[in-house]
Amino acid sequence: MQKVDVDVVVLGGGAAGLMCALEAGRRGRRVVVLDHADRIGKKILISGGGRCNFTNIHTRAENFLSETPHFAKSALARYTPADIIALIEKHGIRYHEKTLGQLFCDRSAMDVVTMLERECAEAGVKILVGARVISVVRDAQFLVETTQGAFRAEALVVATGGLSIPKMGATGLGYSLAEQFGLRIVECRPALVPLVFSPEDRDRWCDLTGVSAEVIATAGARPRRGTFREKMLVTHRGLSGPAVLQISSFWRAGEAIELDLAPGVNVTAPLLTRNARRDPAAAVQALHAVLPGRMAERWAAVNEPSDWTNASLAAMEQQIHAWRVTPAGNEGYAKAEVTAGGVDTSELDAKTMQSKKVPGLYIIGEVVDVTGWLGGYNFQWAWASGASAGRAV
Repeated sequence: MQKVDVDVVVLGGGAAGLMCALEAGRRGRRVVVLDHADRIGKKILISGGGRCNFTNIHTRAENFLSETPHFAKSALARYTPADIIALIEKHGIRYHEKTLGQLFCDRSAMDVVTMLERECAEAGVKILVGARVISVVRDAQFLVETTQGAFRAEALVVATGGLSIPKMGATGLGYSLAEQFGLRIVECRPALVPLVFSPEDRDRWCDLTGVSAEVIATAGARPRRGTFREKMLVTHRGLSGPAVLQISSFWRAGEAIELDLAPGVNVTAPLLTRNARRDPAAAVQALHAVLPGRMAERWAAVNEPSDWTNASLAAMEQQIHAWRVTPAGNEGYAKAEVTAGGVDTSELDAKTMQSKKVPGLYIIGEVVDVTGWLGGYNFQWAWASGASAGRAV
């Protein structure tokens, strides 16, 4: 098989890989991007409901989970939300802020993919799709053999993504390559993923599918504990919605999550006033102030006190603010937006994303043990880690 000599081979044509490629190409490096799918940017195209929530203006290192909590700071400082916004505006892409700092394209995620394709073309980057990796070996350089030919380069960038959404072509290639070169992997797990009820809770709650409410959701053991105030959604199998997706990244099997169903509201206060009725109907009426009708009725029925004393009402109030649920599991990688865990950050240089053990090997994006919150943070990590590597390869 004929070998093509280049300076940089980038494995993966997603957000991180394309950003790395265009930054390296701008520096005059000969870059080839190899993607096994039939087109680049597949996960970009489905993100944000097809409108790509391409960054979050409030991005800080604290918005990311990692065994090394401060690792992301360096890359995030080198390529900020303002930098990707400038690139978006350069291409005339209209966008808007939705909630909590999340920026979305007005029209389509295709605009972002087209932008990256144009930038790569201008930088002289060659992109090959349908290029499945057969083998990677290293002596003086890296030799990458694929179904589209063999490529030799002094730098190899692994930007292959995580295990989430396998129907979009996700594989474990990046982890396998990291292990091949002796790098440690932090155990992977689905993140930003709906949680599944136990059989008992499913029987009790799942006929309320589609009901949503604003809650404060909490999960995880300190110091890695997540608390978010957003919407919760009851599904046919368990719980979802932004609040639950957020805490799913912190949750571990066997642990309980905690949901405050009435943030900042004393629900039972009306029942404690002089001459107030104290019965199930009065409890439902009080719960209607914070929960949708069916949820209020079900909550009152499931948690009806044995008597209606002040002490029982106080216990009921406490339950409303601390509903403890022990999920049976989650919906898995098929429904997970991202993969938590990955290549141990202690193996990488935070400034360049280069392996400390293997010169010329760079690992970026989702395959690294850096996982952002819901709402554009994972895209910002992709841009930032990609740019950091692209400026160093």
